[in-house]
Amino acid sequence: MKKYLNKYLLLIILFIFCGLGADARDVIRILTIGNSFSEDAVENYLYDLAKAAGDSLVIGNLYIGGCSLETHSANAASNAANYSYRKIVGGKKTVTPGQTLSYGIKDEPWDYISFQQASPYSGLAQSYFPHLPNLMDYVAAHALNPKVKYIFHRTWAYAKNSPHKGFANYQNDQDQMFKAIVKATNEVTEKVQRLKILIPAGTAIQNARTSVIGDSLTRDGYHLQLTYGRYTAACTWLEALTGKSPVGNTYIPETITREQANIAQHAAHYAIRRPDKVTSLAKAKL
Repeated sequence: MKKYLNKYLLLIILFIFCGLGADARDVIRILTIGNSFSEDAVENYLYDLAKAAGDSLVIGNLYIGGCSLETHSANAASNAANYSYRKIVGGKKTVTPGQTLSYGIKDEPWDYISFQQASPYSGLAQSYFPHLPNLMDYVAAHALNPKVKYIFHRTWAYAKNSPHKGFANYQNDQDQMFKAIVKATNEVTEKVQRLKILIPAGTAIQNARTSVIGDSLTRDGYHLQLTYGRYTAACTWLEALTGKSPVGNTYIPETITREQANIAQHAAHYAIRRPDKVTSLAKAKL
C-alpha cells in the first residue's frame, strides 16, 4: 500500500512541476530599446490585450526621451547610466532611473528585443548606419537568451499640422513621411537580416487615420493620443508578437468607446496583413 502511495505522490509532484514548466514557457518576455514612441506602444495597453488573448507578458523598456540609434549606440560604448528602465510584470509597472543598457538587457532572458529610430530620422535610411548594427552587436554580447529574436519597430508619421521641427525632413507632409518610413525601414530590415520581425505600428496609425477618427491619433502632433492612439499601437504589437488578431479582443479600457476600439483593432490587423500599404477604413464594415 505504501509503495503505491509513494508512486501516487510522485506522479502528483511530476504533474505540478510539468505544469509550472508550461506556465514558464508561456510567458513572453519583450524588451524595447527606445524612447517615448516605445513608451506609447508597449507600456500601457499591451499587457492587458495579451492577457485577454491568453498570453502572459513581461515587458521592459529602456527609455530616454527622443533617443536616436546614434545615442543608444554611444551609450552602449560608454556604458552610460542614462536610462529610465520601465518594467511591467503581472500588469504592474516599476520605474528604475539611472540604469545602463546592459542592466536592462541582462535583467531577463528576453525572447524579443526591439529597436527603433528617433522619429525625425525614422524615414532616413542613412541615419540607421552604422549605429543600428553596432547597437545590435552590443545587445547580442549581453543577451542572456541565445535564441532571442530581434524586432524592428516601424513608428508613425506625424499629424498633418505637427509642430515638430523634424517634420521638415519630409516637407511637413504626412503622406511623404509615412512613405519615407516604409521605404527606409524596408531597406534597413533587408540589410540587417538579424531583424526577424517588423512591427508596423506606423501603418496601423495611418490606417486608423482613414476612419471617422481622422487625424486625431496624436496628442501633440507626434506622440500618440493617450487612449485609442496608444491602443492602436498596442494592438499591432499584440498580433505581431503572438500571431493572434486583436479583432474581437475583449480588453477595451473604459476610456475607449467600442467604435474606437473596433477601428483600432481592425487598423492594427490590416497593418499586419499589409504592412507597406494604407488600408482605408473609410467605408469598411467593421
